Amino acid sequence: MKKNLLLKRFTLLVVSLLLWSNIMAQLPAPETFFGFNPGDDREMFTYEQLMDYMHLLDEQSPMIHIEPYGITEMGKPMFIIFISSEQNIANLDRLKKINRQLALNEIPEGVKQDDLVEEGKMFFLSTLSMHATEVGPAQALPLTTYELLTGSDARRETILKNTVAMFIPHNPDGMNMIVDYYNKHKGTSLETSSMPGVYHKYVGHNINRDLVTLSQRENKMISSVVSSEWFPQAMIERHQMGSNGPRFFISPPHDPIAENVDAGVWNWMRVFGSRAIHEMTDAGMPGVSVNYLFDDYWPGATTTSIWKGVIGMLSEAASVNIASPIYVEPNEIRPGGKGLSENSISINLPTPWEGGWWRLSDILRYEKENTLSNLYTGAIYKNEILHYRNEVSQKEILRGKQQAPFYYILPHQQADVSEWVNLINLLHEHGIAIYSLTKDMELQDRMFKEGDVVIPMSQPYRAFIKEVLEVQKFPERFYTPGGEMIKPYDITSWSLPLHRGVNVAEINISSVLLQENIEPLEMPFSAKTDSVQDDAWALFSSAGNESFKAAFLGLDKGIAVERTQQEIYLSGKLFPAGSFLIPLNDEYETIDDELGVSPLFVAQKPDVETKALQMPRVGIVETWFHDMDAGWLRFIFDQYHIPYKVLRPADLQEAKLQRDYDILYFGDRSKSVYLNGKFESNGQMIPSRYPAEYAKGMEKKGLENLLQFIDKGGKVMAWGPSVELFLGTLSIGEDEEKQEFILPVRNVGKDLSSKDLYVPGSLLRVKMHNTHPLAWGMSDELGVFHRGSPVFRTSIPYMGMDRRVIASFADEKILMSGFAENEELLRREAALVWIKKGEGQLILSSFNPQFRASTPVTYKLIFNALWLD
Repeated sequence: MKKNLLLKRFTLLVVSLLLWSNIMAQLPAPETFFGFNPGDDREMFTYEQLMDYMHLLDEQSPMIHIEPYGITEMGKPMFIIFISSEQNIANLDRLKKINRQLALNEIPEGVKQDDLVEEGKMFFLSTLSMHATEVGPAQALPLTTYELLTGSDARRETILKNTVAMFIPHNPDGMNMIVDYYNKHKGTSLETSSMPGVYHKYVGHNINRDLVTLSQRENKMISSVVSSEWFPQAMIERHQMGSNGPRFFISPPHDPIAENVDAGVWNWMRVFGSRAIHEMTDAGMPGVSVNYLFDDYWPGATTTSIWKGVIGMLSEAASVNIASPIYVEPNEIRPGGKGLSENSISINLPTPWEGGWWRLSDILRYEKENTLSNLYTGAIYKNEILHYRNEVSQKEILRGKQQAPFYYILPHQQADVSEWVNLINLLHEHGIAIYSLTKDMELQDRMFKEGDVVIPMSQPYRAFIKEVLEVQKFPERFYTPGGEMIKPYDITSWSLPLHRGVNVAEINISSVLLQENIEPLEMPFSAKTDSVQDDAWALFSSAGNESFKAAFLGLDKGIAVERTQQEIYLSGKLFPAGSFLIPLNDEYETIDDELGVSPLFVAQKPDVETKALQMPRVGIVETWFHDMDAGWLRFIFDQYHIPYKVLRPADLQEAKLQRDYDILYFGDRSKSVYLNGKFESNGQMIPSRYPAEYAKGMEKKGLENLLQFIDKGGKVMAWGPSVELFLGTLSIGEDEEKQEFILPVRNVGKDLSSKDLYVPGSLLRVKMHNTHPLAWGMSDELGVFHRGSPVFRTSIPYMGMDRRVIASFADEKILMSGFAENEELLRREAALVWIKKGEGQLILSSFNPQFRASTPVTYKLIFNALWLD
């Protein structure tokens, strides 16, 4: 009887295995579904085609699960794709709970860490092709998925047993833009041309410069997956790099590295990287590099997760021309940047690639092998990694109790309450626990009030809290003792309080009393209060960025919005000049719904001089040359409900500027691109890679039209290199009516650079003349995000022109956050200049006032410019 039962069970097992084998055999291979093998020369699929294939696999295999998780800026659905064993996929909810318990140290009483580690699985997240021209990672996904579901790789069984692979195509909108553009021109001379515009609704390549500020929907989703929903123990952000260096970069990175990150994160990166470089080289893939070019100091990319205890890594494959193969001559292989000086055997490049054909299929081969290697490393070290994730959480909690700072307090009393509210909600979005003070209290010789916001440092994401709330001080590291400093890869300041103009107190003493008098803050957070029914007016302070949103919402609703022309005191509070008066009517409620703060409600209109506002007619001059800075400006205007039109530089030749516009904005693009439709290098114009119809500038005719616009009463605001359009000898008119002039300002940035001024992207202190309407509502001293040039000097004007220096660099302590060499050269130099020419006005800024939507402290300059008389 017992023998028959065993035989029956064995038979059922065999039948089950045969059925499973048959199901797997029926899964459509990628080449069958797409009609080509992913990686074939000049062949790519769109985002919808990719997801159709993944959904088909999801329907047919119990080893894959797909969850919708948010939408893109252009409305496409985004998904998380999970791949693991059938048992793990069926048990995802339980495994997700274990991830959270380990990551946040929320292990229930009576439950052992070892038991959770043994039961849990190692979750490994890959974000794919956030830079849409870097097509390889997303195009490789079907090959990797099919291998995991049906393949014969010796590592596969261990991977599926011990890991859960997570994949997220990061930029669906951009993916389609690039694929569609490439396919349109495939087989023509434009096959390898650049797609005009940004490959995203707003930010293009800057999509991975946003993981602290979380302005874009795609990044909000990724952050939520990592920080508050799935808590993967490791992740990789997959990119492509230039074609003339190594074939593939993998972590660990080069110096400098972030100093707030737990040492174990860097050590685990080395474990993953060491195994990957060995396995990829062993699989016949030369040119794999480590410790090359890319550092890990700046927390703007997806790898911001390393500040939250995640083993966050980067990969970079050498690019082809989108999907077209390239041939690389040996002399063209010239590694540049940190870590490699030549294409020779080194500890960072054990097996150089010697040149030849390089194809999309090569990228996909490297991508697939690197993915399998990472998943296998995660699988064989599963228990150690899960232990580490919990232990780093415990260490950060303990550090918060034993090391200063012990708390950050965000007082309710702020110049811009709306940015205070926004900062609190952003920190919550990052998974940080936030509290409020329940009674008045004195700490560090300072009084704090009931309702002030408190962030205890004794929590799992302590490293991230410290990183984004403290002032940045770049860690100076050198190639040799006393030798050249290792320069940062990107910017060096991201201090959220300074960049937003929010006052934050760092508490460096441990306080039991404080801990006993805080309670969890209700989220999402709002500082709104109820209005009084019989009030007639709402008064919004010009010190608040959100006040401008209220004004634009009111104008859009047809409400008669007015602006005060001088400061006023009401109810014990100063309302600076430029504050907004909005009458309360039935439409006001729709405005109030979008706000996070309340105005002062008053029964009677204050006795103050006001000006009735009109909706300004706004133009953004955006080049076709992947103009991210203009995209950021469009994004901010959309957030504040400011209507605008986009003009291309060539449009300025025929545009009726006086008729259609009150103000034009020029951003961070060079004079040569605006003027000639070409980049300039060493005095030579470089032909662009854009189709001819997109590589057009304003030319002489457009520049004269622009100058006439200013002369006849128009306004222009320009920043960064675009200011050069308005410097030097300019002219309006022809022949006898020709008027030549030089505006009373010049750029001395190059002169200061020749004296070794170096500012790689830092917050610099300026004195702001906030009595001028351009700076209404702003502090008299604040930080501006600067990169060392341009820098202005003014001169005494002539022929009816005028100028005012609105912001100048401070006398001392110019560097507020980040890094600068020889900053004293900037002392008292002009940073922001207002110029009058004819009947019009020109505002020249040496800094980007809306840099990557990360500097709200200077947004008001853009907003105030809209209503300058």
